[in-house]
Amino acid sequence: MAIEISRPGSWDVLKPCRRAVPLPGRGEVLVEVAAAGVNRPDVVQRQGLYTPPPGASDIPGLEIAGEIVVIGAGVTGLELGDTVCALVTGGGYAEYCIAAAPLCLPLPEGMDSVRAAALPETLFTVWSNVFDRGQLKSRERFLVHGGAGGIGTMAIQLAHNWGADVFATAGSAEKCRACRELGASMAINYREEDFVERVNVETGGQGVDLILDIIGGDYLQRNLNCLAVDGRLLQIAVQHGPKAAINVLPVMLKRLTLTGSVLRPRSIADKAVIADALRDKVWPGLAAGSIRPLIHATFPLAQAAQAHRLMEEGAHIGKIVLTVR
Repeated sequence: MAIEISRPGSWDVLKPCRRAVPLPGRGEVLVEVAAAGVNRPDVVQRQGLYTPPPGASDIPGLEIAGEIVVIGAGVTGLELGDTVCALVTGGGYAEYCIAAAPLCLPLPEGMDSVRAAALPETLFTVWSNVFDRGQLKSRERFLVHGGAGGIGTMAIQLAHNWGADVFATAGSAEKCRACRELGASMAINYREEDFVERVNVETGGQGVDLILDIIGGDYLQRNLNCLAVDGRLLQIAVQHGPKAAINVLPVMLKRLTLTGSVLRPRSIADKAVIADALRDKVWPGLAAGSIRPLIHATFPLAQAAQAHRLMEEGAHIGKIVLTVR
């Protein structure tokens, strides 16, 4: 069984279907899926606004955990029966999914498949942006928007463990409390406060060094207004739209850097470099319990539509996961 997008539209266009079991090509493995993470890009794809890259499955799902049952040609370092979690370009909402061998990581010690399925998309995104592109340093100030979501909860933990002073925005008192419990020194309820004013008050007008933003649109200028000298803005999603008019003077006066990235279309080789860094830098923290995925809810695979409905309601804290077996 798999879940397909019957047509672009609301959450109820997700329908169970039968598909042939795919066969791995060179450098790939077939995973019998135990659990699959649900992510915002899945929602955008379902709405017809995010076309899968060439060669990717039309079935949604960008991260999985499960057991390797077939190994393709040229694969080394993996064995039949290995339990892994993996970043995939699609196909995760299914009983079987193809994964590139270099993007398969062992389950952290003591972690089950449900929690492990919540790791790849989030960790690959946070690490490649906050630490590779953003070059976050210990004792820098870091602001993450959407702090209670899957990306936000992991970004808070990684940055806090890295020694940064973490600020977060979230949409309720409960979500703000969760951000603080994960390591944020300050959580701002954006429904009640202007995050720009609060950040500038808390930092004595100096601002933050790095911002990870999923909002875009009208947040762009506001982000620029609370960045410190030599600050960096990382754009990874545009929930308020991809366009904005800005005053470029703050960019010039404060020597700001505006950058961003999209993970899904990047090459396997690029993602493999990130996977190696995660194995070395993050997996020990996961095994020790100092970093952990927050699971808000699980749904059986056949109820993927209900999982999407919950995500769009926006009340969740952490990740939503589909259980397959």
